[in-house]
Amino acid sequence: MAYEFIAVERDGPITTITLNRPEVMNALHSPSHFEMDEALNAFAADPDQWVGIITGAGDRAFSAGNDLKWQATGGKMGSPPSGFAGLTSRFDLAKPLIAAVNGVAMGGGFEIALACDLIIAAEGAIFALPEPRVGLAALAGGLHRLPRAIGLKRAMGMILTARRVSAREGQELGFVNEVTTKEDLLPTARRWAGLIGECSPMSIRASKAAVLKGLDEPTLEAAIRGQNRYEEVAALFKSEDFIEGPLAFSQKRPPRWKGR
Repeated sequence: MAYEFIAVERDGPITTITLNRPEVMNALHSPSHFEMDEALNAFAADPDQWVGIITGAGDRAFSAGNDLKWQATGGKMGSPPSGFAGLTSRFDLAKPLIAAVNGVAMGGGFEIALACDLIIAAEGAIFALPEPRVGLAALAGGLHRLPRAIGLKRAMGMILTARRVSAREGQELGFVNEVTTKEDLLPTARRWAGLIGECSPMSIRASKAAVLKGLDEPTLEAAIRGQNRYEEVAALFKSEDFIEGPLAFSQKRPPRWKGR
């Protein structure tokens, strides 16, 4: 499918989606949200695609968030049920996503990154939820995901001051997994994707589901007792990968995962 505001590249089992509006620092307007929704739907439905990477075009920004100029000049507003960038309210994506943050990740841009499972950041990347400075609030998940990622007090320190955080501080706070150079950003993200790809896709999906759904359980005991109810865990037990892994180990060879 041809897109106007994003670019999609598939390399083996890895899908890379690039926010492609560098002239406005990859800020998202209504058409961008719907294109992202379509691309993520296709990624989720493709059995041959196992890991996704989201990044931004150009060298200035991952995404500056909501396109306020579009909004201020009366541009048509709206987003799909899956939320900002077709992602922030998408709670059924079993496959892992990596944010490769190449520059500014402000407001909705930071919320996109927080909605991913891993964040790899270039050295010059900047993160913030600056909405209060323009009379708004980070209601696309940032106010909820950030405290879950780094704890209440640290998150409130960012949220209530709308302050900017560097990639290095983001790593210290705990929401950035690795900091690298701009030149090495995508290779580093692909390295992480490759490491994920060495594992059974069925196991990865079951693990992601158990972690995220388990956090919603009231106690640790409830999380452990409840995990076998999760669709992704049940699918793992019924999969060909569930047989292939132990078989490959016993035969002392690399496993040949099928993702089913």
